[in-house]
Amino acid sequence: MSVKFLDLQAVNKVYRKELIDAAVRVIDSGWYIQGSELSKFEEDFASYCGSKYCIGVANGLDALTLTLRAWKELGKLKEGDEVIVPANTYIASILAITENRLRPILVDPDPTSYNLCPIKVAASITPNTKAIIAVHLYGQLAPMPEIMALAEQHNLLVLEDAAQAHGASIAGRKAGNWGHAAGFSFYPGKNLGALGDAGAVTTNDAELAKTIRALGNYGSHKKYENIYQGVNSRLDEIQAAMLSVKLKHLDADTSRRKEIAIAYAQSINNPAISQPIPADSTMASLESHVFHLYVVRTQQRQELQEHLSAAGIQTLIHYPIPPHQQRAYQEWNQQSHPLTEAIHREVLSLPISPVMTDEDISAVVQACNAFSSD
Repeated sequence: MSVKFLDLQAVNKVYRKELIDAAVRVIDSGWYIQGSELSKFEEDFASYCGSKYCIGVANGLDALTLTLRAWKELGKLKEGDEVIVPANTYIASILAITENRLRPILVDPDPTSYNLCPIKVAASITPNTKAIIAVHLYGQLAPMPEIMALAEQHNLLVLEDAAQAHGASIAGRKAGNWGHAAGFSFYPGKNLGALGDAGAVTTNDAELAKTIRALGNYGSHKKYENIYQGVNSRLDEIQAAMLSVKLKHLDADTSRRKEIAIAYAQSINNPAISQPIPADSTMASLESHVFHLYVVRTQQRQELQEHLSAAGIQTLIHYPIPPHQQRAYQEWNQQSHPLTEAIHREVLSLPISPVMTDEDISAVVQACNAFSSD
């Protein structure tokens, strides 16, 4: 048998009738930008995250970029200010910083969670540090209580990069309601995925919400009156309607992801494969993780990936090249972030999605256990 890494056709087939009904509703309404579907989704997603405000934008990168830009417009950041960010994040986290002419300060992550390490963050704070981007990598919340305590101590802004962590929580407090703002992506492959590009910002700051909304609407609070040199970054009615359908099912989908993660942790017993959670993990112990990805680590990554491919198991690498080694940032190519570099050499993402069958899970487990590192 074969197991796809992510079968989006199967994922969306589950909600096909609801999605079609929602699309027809939008088409028949005659209103396609900034209408009632967007307002409903923004209200519902803000409520889901526990935040006061949600601002729909075009994609996850814009969610981060516009938040930092808004803080500049509000006088809370200025060009050249330092922003601490994990060195092992996806490039979008970095692009949002440099697009705003801010200075990324890359720090190696915690060796267990691969998220920000508060000790390393504290050691990286200088008088020029003004913000932290806390990336919730692979679907696991960064240690937000400790990060927020550091931010309060040093008067820093905190932006959650929650693109992979819809619904993850610590002590009942969800991603999107920890930092001063949070950027979400609804790219089709995310746990809460649209049928195209889409994103949002959540925050409890009314002034920030108003500024981000204006910046994403050509810099305008009121039609034909432009306060800022803004951009066009809006979540359209069709995607908002699609997301409203899928938001209703997000918790159930997340529960299935956790079941699969527990099955992997309990059943994959190959010593050459390091897993992200202990074998005795339970649903209750996984509150902070929604398993956007199930990422294992091995020093024989290429061999393992080839072995799994031969067994019909599709895998992906998140991510093969760290930001500081990318051609886009040649000025950083000589930087050394040893743990980040090791992670990017060794991680491999196994299939995980709410439509996987028990047979699919067994196939992945059997193939992993059959791998020989000799």
